[in-house]
Amino acid sequence: MSESESVRRTETIPQWKREEVDELVDFIDSYASVGIVGVAGIPSRQLQNMRRELHGSAAVRMSRNTLVQRALEEVGEGHEQLSEFVSAQVALIGTNDNPFGLYQQLEASKTPAPINAGEIAPNDIVIPEGDTGVDPGPFVGELQQVGAEARIMDGSIQVTADSTVLEAGEEVSTELANVLVELGIEPKEVGLDLRSVYSEGVLFAPEELAIDVDEYRDDIASAAAAGRNLSVNAEYPTARTAGTLLAKAAGQAKALGVFAAIEDPDVLPDLVAKADGQVRSIAARIDDDEALPEELRGVDAPATGAEESSDEDETADEADGDGDPDADADTDADDDPDDDDDGGDAGEGLGAMFG
Repeated sequence: MSESESVRRTETIPQWKREEVDELVDFIDSYASVGIVGVAGIPSRQLQNMRRELHGSAAVRMSRNTLVQRALEEVGEGHEQLSEFVSAQVALIGTNDNPFGLYQQLEASKTPAPINAGEIAPNDIVIPEGDTGVDPGPFVGELQQVGAEARIMDGSIQVTADSTVLEAGEEVSTELANVLVELGIEPKEVGLDLRSVYSEGVLFAPEELAIDVDEYRDDIASAAAAGRNLSVNAEYPTARTAGTLLAKAAGQAKALGVFAAIEDPDVLPDLVAKADGQVRSIAARIDDDEALPEELRGVDAPATGAEESSDEDETADEADGDGDPDADADTDADDDPDDDDDGGDAGEGLGAMFG
């Protein structure tokens, strides 16, 4: 279109249309997120109820499609991309909330509604098994005609099995529509159907906004935990990991002190407990009670060889800095009595005891 043709078109537009476009432009400029919603098939009363429910969080503005498209083009800045979704019965929707929240709100506001003859089924239509509550009569034949397994039982018409009477994408017949109304089955949802939203320079499709909030929250929590673990394992201090790193370092230092038998006041209780465990382990292997002092006669070994070996490995790992940062260097994480070095220490302890 040439510039002169554009000027002539602008000049010939009726005043009321110009004013309407200006109002639509103001509406679009007033919100951080603007979208197009389908309103086809929504009764006027339900539409008014939906508007009231959205009050305070979003606003709906209806107008002629041509005027909506003109307003979108005048605002520009990416909003003109919404023009391709302006067809059939639609309206503008504006919100200052994020588009994900808007989508969730619109989906939650949808309500069940009966389906009319000639409409396309949005999903499979199933007549469930059970008592219809309808007295015996011609209705049983109507049920059977639309494909439901039904018969008269116990003085009423009953559906004997869940019956799929129409598959998604197929057209609803007059007979089926009447049967569904009689049974009170409302197989479709009525509500504002979000087609697209433009927000902060991004055009969102409905499927991009349909996220599982709980799953998304779990993913974020998992990512945060993984980041924290990475920070701890890489020994990269932050405000959230400094305490853990200090606790880990303290635990490793204590484990090293016990492993190396360093006589430090903070380590001595663990060294004594470790020595006591080693002595008891050896004493439990001596069959001659006369060779042992009275307090060591009949003692049991503090742990099996496999458990001691496992605990010794854990203590050694802590000394190397690879253990659990929250683990304590306890006497249970002791040494295998068959270990040469520890066995020697225990032997010296017994020698001193027996003179």
